[in-house]
Amino acid sequence: MAKEQQKAFHHRATLKQKNKPFKRRFATKNSLRDKSKGRTQRASVKGKVLRKHSRADRRNAVRTEQRKKRDELVTSTRIFTGRHRAPKIVAVIPLCANTDTSRIVRSLFECVDETYDECAGATRVLNVARFKQSIQFVEVSRNVLDILDVAKVADYMVMGLSADEEVDAFGEHCLSAIQNQGHVGVFPVVQGLDLVAAKRRGDVRKSLQSFMTHFFPDADKVYAADSSTDLQSVLRMVTTQAPRGIRWRDTRPYMLAERVEFDASAADPQVGRLAITGYIRGANLSANRLIHIPSFGDFQIEHILAVPMAMEAAAGAAIEEDDEPVELDRADPALQDSLVAANEPDQLNNEQTWPEDAEMDAWKTQMAQMEQQEEEAERANGDRVVRVPKGMSAYQAAWIPEDDDEDEDSDSDSDMSDDDEDMDGEYSDAESMASDNAEQEYEDVNTAGATSVNGADDQDEDLLSAEEEAAHLKAYLKERERRNRDDAQFPDEVDTPMDRQARERFARFRGLQSFRTSPWDPYENLPLDFARIFQFENFKRTQQRVLRATQTAPARVGMRVRIVLQNVPRDVMAHAENAGSQRPFVMFALHQYEHQMSVMHFTVTRSADYEEPVRSKDPLVVHFGFRRYTVRPLFSQHLHGGATVNNVHKFERFLKPGEVSVGTIFAPIQFGTVPVSLYLPTSHDGVLPTLVGTGSSLHANPSRILAKRVILTGAPFKIHTRGAVIRYMFFNSDDVNWFKPVQIYTKYGRVGHIRESLGTHGYMKCFFDGPIKQMDTVCMNLYKRVFPKWNTELWSEHNQTDEQKRQWIGPVVEPSVAMEI
Repeated sequence: MAKEQQKAFHHRATLKQKNKPFKRRFATKNSLRDKSKGRTQRASVKGKVLRKHSRADRRNAVRTEQRKKRDELVTSTRIFTGRHRAPKIVAVIPLCANTDTSRIVRSLFECVDETYDECAGATRVLNVARFKQSIQFVEVSRNVLDILDVAKVADYMVMGLSADEEVDAFGEHCLSAIQNQGHVGVFPVVQGLDLVAAKRRGDVRKSLQSFMTHFFPDADKVYAADSSTDLQSVLRMVTTQAPRGIRWRDTRPYMLAERVEFDASAADPQVGRLAITGYIRGANLSANRLIHIPSFGDFQIEHILAVPMAMEAAAGAAIEEDDEPVELDRADPALQDSLVAANEPDQLNNEQTWPEDAEMDAWKTQMAQMEQQEEEAERANGDRVVRVPKGMSAYQAAWIPEDDDEDEDSDSDSDMSDDDEDMDGEYSDAESMASDNAEQEYEDVNTAGATSVNGADDQDEDLLSAEEEAAHLKAYLKERERRNRDDAQFPDEVDTPMDRQARERFARFRGLQSFRTSPWDPYENLPLDFARIFQFENFKRTQQRVLRATQTAPARVGMRVRIVLQNVPRDVMAHAENAGSQRPFVMFALHQYEHQMSVMHFTVTRSADYEEPVRSKDPLVVHFGFRRYTVRPLFSQHLHGGATVNNVHKFERFLKPGEVSVGTIFAPIQFGTVPVSLYLPTSHDGVLPTLVGTGSSLHANPSRILAKRVILTGAPFKIHTRGAVIRYMFFNSDDVNWFKPVQIYTKYGRVGHIRESLGTHGYMKCFFDGPIKQMDTVCMNLYKRVFPKWNTELWSEHNQTDEQKRQWIGPVVEPSVAMEI
């Protein structure tokens, strides 16, 4: 028994089941990763057979990549070395009201025993003989536009801080704006640290360092302006380090002007040639491209001259500019970019035959009859009484039609009172008047005294007083807030009009079986503005070709040149003369096709500091890279997974907080991804410019469809398992039969369709994929494509009012007053 207990029981080997191994037709990523054991396969040259590389080949590939990166680094820093080197641009930006930028620059000059030139203006060049480098300091005043412009062209930034005063709201706004558009290396420098008690200096440094790290994590140290050691450390890092570029800026030529000269034309003294001298940075420049000057627009180049300046004299001679400039490039009229930004649409493009003389005479007779009928109608309607809101003039009342059922939107994209695209700000539609009937008083106005706008009978009593204007503005803002709240609670839901047939009201809307996959022709019923734009067959390929063309341009990066522009107004020279002493004068070169108009898109995220509603088509100022425009964008949903199959995107009536939206405008073409910032035209608080949102640009795409959605709702009247009788969605049987093919759904997830109409009051029998509840709501989605308006204009600082100009300027405390404090 003991032997039997010790003997273990087991199956025979022949009874063990052996499963057939799974044969993979394709290798998985995990199996390939395990098989490679960390080795990487270098991408083979296109067109050659892929073969397994040996260890020596992999080492050579790594060496080639290292050599390539080293050559790129040498190329990027080569322009700052040598006898004809370009200086590194260092922008000195004041963040506090009592920061004195001239004292900071003077201290930097004195720490290396160099003389500070008091009469040099806002730009000074420091030659550091120890490191064989040159630094060009640009002192900027407390102006947001100047700070943003100089930050776009700077290689480094010195942020001026104060030891006895915190960074004010203006300084924080400047830091946020610089952070949004991209920035280079930052060196925080604090003034007045020697006046602080020795025990508190460490705490002040830590506090300022923590503040600057919040905006610029790389700024790990705060330097004292009164310490020669700290200032020498700043100069050492500026001269020895390679500048960190901005990706969107380094793909195009740009320049900080050193000298600007104007030669007036003999025919017109207000127009002439403008010569700009400076160093080319970013990319090579061709004379066939256009030059963009902020706030003034685009100009053509006449020719480019090379005017080198030796930073180090060969035999102890003075540093001077060469006497005879050499011409590098001259514009070719056949290849030069044109200043024509838009096409001229051909109104008779679809005409097939030329009208005969008899037809022309008949049309002229018909037009004369129509004009006579209009004159008779004006005389008949000239003396009538119209009930309008109190304060409306007789001229405004004369425009109100007698027939309330007239289609007010026959020639526009708006849809009566629920049109969320109409941004006129006046409640002239019937529904808006009805909704404000409880708040506004009405009066009867005789239209007999109504005259034209330019007529002499338009008396001052027709104008609103200050109290009435304030009341109307308050009512407008209140209604705007109500619509924003309703759109957030019941997005896209509208009421079917009872006094008008729904098939007429929503004639331009359509139903879609699937929003993502249902076909929609992007070239269907386009407005006339789309005949003025430019479109690329392949945008990415064109962008690559245009960027590659800059490599062969004659004017190379780092060369000191003089660019002569033609047909430049004298106002640019007046701005340049002011810029030479107080403000920077910058210019950017455009790539080919970047002057032509197209449909541009950009992502935008709403700023958390601005809480007021932002509607589509609201007037905004957009900072589009290095260009600024006044626009009225349309907002739509941004799909993170990419475009849909039919390229249809839902139109957004309001810019929602916490979500990424896409803005659509008519604007000049922009290659590459550039930062975008949206501002209000006038400051919301009257002190600082109001930032609405930030984002980045997308490529030009006129075929992107913005679909405005309208949801018609109804309520269940009787329910029979899967069937139900729905009411309040329509109010006549003709509308039910018209919208019968459109799919319906409920808010609880049921999907169905309309079976038939019941009676004559809009009741309809519907069937769903399951039983619905009495508390459920039946919905129908209708879509209509919306288009942006041709209202993009170049934003110019010189065309703004005094109030609009003041919002860009921050408070300043004079240095003498600051020392007393």
